[in-house]
Order: sequence, then C-alpha cells, then structure tokens
Amino acid sequence: MGYFSDHPHKKIFILLGHPDTTHTLSGEMALLYETAAKEAGHEVRRQNLGEMRFDPILHKGYKEIQALEPDLVTFQENVRWCDHLLIVYPNWWCTMPALLKGLFDRVWLPGFAFNMRKTKQNTPATGWYKRLKGKSARVIVLSGTHPWGIMLLFGDYTNEIKRGILWFAGFKVKVSKFGPTDQAPEWKKNEWRRKAAWLGKLGE
Repeated sequence: MGYFSDHPHKKIFILLGHPDTTHTLSGEMALLYETAAKEAGHEVRRQNLGEMRFDPILHKGYKEIQALEPDLVTFQENVRWCDHLLIVYPNWWCTMPALLKGLFDRVWLPGFAFNMRKTKQNTPATGWYKRLKGKSARVIVLSGTHPWGIMLLFGDYTNEIKRGILWFAGFKVKVSKFGPTDQAPEWKKNEWRRKAAWLGKLGE
C-alpha cells in the first residue's frame, strides 16, 4: 500500500497573512508548504494578503451591507472550496497583523461563516450555526520572541484566530508556533522549514 492510501489528496487553500509578500520568513514557510503540497498531489490555491485590494474596515458593522471587493469574493470562494486552510502570519503585539484582522472583519460574515440561532419569533436564541464545519485548518505563527515567553507573560496569543474565528465557524484547528525568529540560529530555522514542508506533504 502506498503512502497516500491513508492520506488522501486534499483541496488546500493557503493564505499568506503577512502584509509584505517579499523576503519574509512567513512567506518562505508558506512557499515551502505550498511546494511540498503540490509535489504530494494536493490541489492548491493561494492568496497573499499583501497583494489583495480591499478596505479592511467594516465601517457600519452588520447594520449595513458593505459590498465585497473582488479579492474578498475570491477569498470566500476559496474557503468554501477547500478541505484544509493554511494561514501563515507574524505575531505582532500578541495578535495578527491589523490587515489580516481587517480581512476577517470583512469576510467572516453571517451567512458565510456562521449564523446566530433565532426563535420562531425571529428573536435571538442561545448558540449559533457553524457554516464551515467539516474543514480543517493549520495556523503557523512566527514570533520574534520565544512562544513560551509570550504565553507566560500575556497568555495564548493565537486564541483569537484559533477559537474566536476559525473554530467559531466550524474548523478543526491546529497551531504551530515558531520562534524566537530574531535570535534563532540557522539550524533552528531549518527545523521550522522542514516542518512546514512536511505539513504541506501531509496536507495538514
């Protein structure tokens, strides 16, 4: 039996969540994952946050419909299409870059990612519907300081995207934290590179 008899090919959508698409470790990790996934036979789509054109501000909340720009429509289509979502971004001030948060503010909307439960009288009820159930996600977060140090001082700096965004919509989420990127020797970065490629090969 071949390796992929137990690891079927997947439809994978990759989002590079760094606003800078050139010469970043985040971009390198995304490329390594993408290359390995394609070589393993997975079907891959990718968007780079820094190349997407959209207003990151949800100006009126949910009170008014704010039309989605073409890149946001494509993003939603890619999320619906995929079996597995990979998001790679740097940790800035214990959270994701503002532009990445703005992307989710704009696209993670009722009717797409979730719906709140309502009674027969159309009044709010307890709970919500997860509209993206059945999908998995991997989040790779790179930090300039050691992940354990950040956790000790400030708590879980991936909770917002892991639970508040992805899990809330139905994804089964795993997180890989790489750091400290500022002081890591090259051998350590090579370990991260190998892991990114291995995850891409597995489609995980």
